[in-house]
Amino acid sequence: MTWQNVCFLSDAGHAEEFCDALLEAGALSASIEDADAGTPDEQPQFGEPGLETKPAWEHSRIVAMFEPDADVAAMLAEVASQIGLDAAPEFTVEPLEEQNWVQLTQSQFDPIRVSGRLWIVPSWHETPDPAAINLILDPGMAFGTGSHPTTRLCLEWLEKTVTPGVSLLDYGCGSGILAIAGAKLGAARVAGVDIDPQAVVAAQANAERNGVVAQFADSAEPVAGEYDLVVANILSNPLRVLAPAICAHVRSGGRLALSGILREQADEIIAIYRQWLPLQVADVREDWVCLSGVKP
Repeated sequence: MTWQNVCFLSDAGHAEEFCDALLEAGALSASIEDADAGTPDEQPQFGEPGLETKPAWEHSRIVAMFEPDADVAAMLAEVASQIGLDAAPEFTVEPLEEQNWVQLTQSQFDPIRVSGRLWIVPSWHETPDPAAINLILDPGMAFGTGSHPTTRLCLEWLEKTVTPGVSLLDYGCGSGILAIAGAKLGAARVAGVDIDPQAVVAAQANAERNGVVAQFADSAEPVAGEYDLVVANILSNPLRVLAPAICAHVRSGGRLALSGILREQADEIIAIYRQWLPLQVADVREDWVCLSGVKP
């Protein structure tokens, strides 16, 4: 089967509305991209719950997929009229052949080298360096496959900080990648907690796949105890709210690392956490920072 892959430009004010209307009219999929991606005018966007973000890029490209026999021109004209545009946009159509989507998706994820001794390897790949510490982790529903700058920042912090026998808590564990890395780096007692029960299931399965022992729980089951190391790779809003709970799990003399924080948010997070422990910028990648500190 050959589908129709349709592309056209939109302004930011209509892009999201256009996508919604296309899906209601029968499009199989519709997504918004930065029309300036790959140029000096590219506009990176970072957002999180509770913060106002732009609905789309200033110059947006809409990509939609339609059935082989769909009348794309008529559908775009109808949708444009529905959302108050004077005319339908100019568009291009390319045939999209049926493919092995699983194989295609897998081909987009290669092993990631975090450092000289730490790799993240999808399960379908051969390990590039069998002598390295290899984290076997497939892209999935739970956040954290190692490709995001914040995850890389935390992995690099763990590699520098974990010593044999320490205890580690991964607060907001997602896929469990940080807890698993900590265990493979030598942490003895490893735990993780997440608000999403699905993430907890994924994290436990990933730990078993990697042959490490770690205890994961969702936030309905309170985490007990203090740890030598606590790492929280979440977003600034929950980091603000959860500061007392996170810091309570760091033992005296223990270390805390926070990420999921944009560069311009760092000073505020440092100020909030100062009443429990001093933080400083440990590392920066792209527009994201990792904060770390020792509890007095």
